[in-house]
Amino acid sequence: MAKTQNEVKLLTFLDKVQTAIVVAALSAMIVVVGLQVFFRFVVKGSLPWSEELARYLMVWTVFIGASLGAKEGAHIGVEAFVRLLPKTVYRFACLLAGIISIIFCIVIAVLSFKVVQGIFNAGQLSPAMEIPMYWAYAAVPVGTVLMAISFLQATLAKLFAPEEESQ
Repeated sequence: MAKTQNEVKLLTFLDKVQTAIVVAALSAMIVVVGLQVFFRFVVKGSLPWSEELARYLMVWTVFIGASLGAKEGAHIGVEAFVRLLPKTVYRFACLLAGIISIIFCIVIAVLSFKVVQGIFNAGQLSPAMEIPMYWAYAAVPVGTVLMAISFLQATLAKLFAPEEESQ
């Protein structure tokens, strides 16, 4: 299946944005946790918001990183068994796994969007930083939508790969 130049540009841009978010979030976590350690053991004080910020950054990193992993086929699978199947059965198994993964991501995205909407309407704030909690919870619908796109991309790549590459 040939991709148009615009599709390739969009998917490449999406990958770069996701990678930048993961790198920035991990870097920020390292700095925040490092500062907390410094303040705790050297200054003998603490930063009350540091643990909370590190936790929310971790959640965003996990969900965005899972999307990148889905595109690369890095999620858990039973590849050893599936690779022994005949080519047509292998392609069907890849299609079935892709469809199940995409449906799962869409269901989680829809349900988590409803949760985020409820938190938004309630006006709930985080305890230490007092930021709207929907920002922390938004990682789930955003990440699962991106994962669904990545699973679709990976599934199509496997299905339409040349015969020698597909197995």
